[in-house]
Amino acid sequence: MKVKFNGRKQPGFYAEVKQEVEEYFKTNNISKNANTAMVSKSIFFLGALVGLYLLILFGGFSLSIMLILAILIGMVQAFIGFNVSHDAIHGSYSSSRRINKLMSGSFYIIGANPYVWTITHNQVHHTFTNIPGHDEDLDVAPGLVRVSPQDDHKPIMKYQHFYAFFLYGFASLSWVFRKDYVKFFQKKIGQTDNTNHPRIEYFNLFFFKALYYALFIVIPLIVLDITWWQFLIGFLIMHMAEGFVLGLVFQLAHVVEGTSFPEPDPQGRVDESWAVHQMQTTANFSTKSPIATFLCGGLNFQVEHHLFANVCHIHYPEISKIVARIARKYDVPYHVNPTFLGALASHYKTLKKFGRGEMVMQPVKA
Repeated sequence: MKVKFNGRKQPGFYAEVKQEVEEYFKTNNISKNANTAMVSKSIFFLGALVGLYLLILFGGFSLSIMLILAILIGMVQAFIGFNVSHDAIHGSYSSSRRINKLMSGSFYIIGANPYVWTITHNQVHHTFTNIPGHDEDLDVAPGLVRVSPQDDHKPIMKYQHFYAFFLYGFASLSWVFRKDYVKFFQKKIGQTDNTNHPRIEYFNLFFFKALYYALFIVIPLIVLDITWWQFLIGFLIMHMAEGFVLGLVFQLAHVVEGTSFPEPDPQGRVDESWAVHQMQTTANFSTKSPIATFLCGGLNFQVEHHLFANVCHIHYPEISKIVARIARKYDVPYHVNPTFLGALASHYKTLKKFGRGEMVMQPVKA
């Protein structure tokens, strides 16, 4: 079933938003791509990864300090995904395809595959956001965590608002050892065809996974003077830190109070335009926090990202003012949780509602 959006409904909203955003960049003579601040962020996070990696291998620290470094390097890998890889894979880092491809390679060094991400995220998630059966980002932990009204409900899920956060920690491990392989060889991602991959992508999948395993498993086991079980603890802690950051940031953008989970009619029709659908299914958080914006790579401005994925996230704080104003004009939802803790509480409540088997979430004021 192919999902079709109603392009005739509220066409003025997106047209006006696009026009004003275009005018913003033209009037201020600003590129939509990375600026000096963005390049500095990239150098900072990539440099932090290299620095922490070398400290772990050759620093000669105590086991307790090594554990702290493992947590930090896991978090930094998540921040690289948010701040560098994500923009590059969307093609918004630079106007040059070559530079975008080069920067997309940062995904390989955190154990992920940019080609698979392009399909699952750019093509599927950004088109069919929060539509069960199409947006596979809703498959957090099938059978254990229920994050949409259409998911099957099981008795254990009444406790999911407690244990789901622990399961988020396994997101990175799953990504590195399972998810990319499964998604690559699936015939469909949601309802989107996933066959006929270029031959080079088969090589890239296995070669760069092997390279990651060599860097983060083989070399540490050879160089570090620790036992195998001490390494295993550090490796798991690193990935739990990375997975928790990844899982939490993505969940706070789509599975909170107020966001919707539309179900197409039997003909696959959604009675909203694509742009309004994005506004209904997406939420911002901590938009006034420079720290959140710096660390999350603009993913706390998820609304703007979904409308303008071709714009570098460094510009989201400014264009969010345009989107919010025009959304009010057209009476289109603009979901915002002002603080990180507020977004976290909203996600907790949403998990609790779905865990109880409730089918409909009550909206909250933006």
